[in-house]
Amino acid sequence: MAIQRIILDTDIGTNPDDCLAMALVLASRELELVAVTTVHGDVSLRARIALKLLRLRGIHGLPVAMGADRPLLRKRPVYWAGHEGQGLLEPADKALQPSKHHAVDLIMDAVMGRPGEITLVAIGPLTNVALAFLREPRLAENLAGLVVMGGVVGGTQALHLPRTEHNFRSDPEAAQLALRAVPAGAPVTIVPLDVTTQVFIRPHDLERIRTAGDAYHHAVAGQVSLYPPFVQRGWGYLHDPLAVAALIEPSLVTTEPLRAVVETAGEQTAGELLVALPVPDAPATADVALEVDAPRAERFIVDRLAAG
Repeated sequence: MAIQRIILDTDIGTNPDDCLAMALVLASRELELVAVTTVHGDVSLRARIALKLLRLRGIHGLPVAMGADRPLLRKRPVYWAGHEGQGLLEPADKALQPSKHHAVDLIMDAVMGRPGEITLVAIGPLTNVALAFLREPRLAENLAGLVVMGGVVGGTQALHLPRTEHNFRSDPEAAQLALRAVPAGAPVTIVPLDVTTQVFIRPHDLERIRTAGDAYHHAVAGQVSLYPPFVQRGWGYLHDPLAVAALIEPSLVTTEPLRAVVETAGEQTAGELLVALPVPDAPATADVALEVDAPRAERFIVDRLAAG
């Protein structure tokens, strides 16, 4: 079995789906986590969250690096919910020390040091990714792939969703730059919001995860159960875990090669993902997930989290 080495670029701590995505990576023997990089807002706190979960898992020494805390052009507000770290971090965890390297440098060094071996999984705003492409023009051709959770494609499901999704809306310029840079090199997969909002986690799923019985699994389940929207609704979305699951088991989603670009100028549409069928003078730039086998995806993710 070929092992896929990945860097997880994340805004972990706000929506617990980032926590679940990292847990899915750690539970999957098909993947080797090379590093974690944090983005958007208090990246130091986000790094401590990642480090705490890794420590509870018994993993020491894996690089966790802080990245960009604001959008590329400083034009967009930084979203910070205020509950980040609650129920997980304790006063003693202030001693947890992320890497001295900046996230962008870590991404560049890792990818260029292992050309063609590392897939970048971006489940937060794409600021770190864009900066890495700007710093190292050869990065795209040396990546094994780029997997992005972001955007809203359209269709019936999207009528109930905003036109723009959080990761792209938070830094449209970075999303635009990243999607323009990579097609020259590595393959790109985009898993958009209208697909991820069809996949759920529920209280009985959390109980299955808790039955593993150790502090790590309790922490993972606890982050979901404490999330205010989960408390209000009684269920949550598996946005970021689905992006990871699609990397492990591509048959969970149906993708289409499309030309994908991100709008940056519209007052109401900045961050909107625009897709179209490829034509000779405008070829496909990404494989975009359009459908998901939701029941199978939910079972796949929860089974892995409960067993791993």
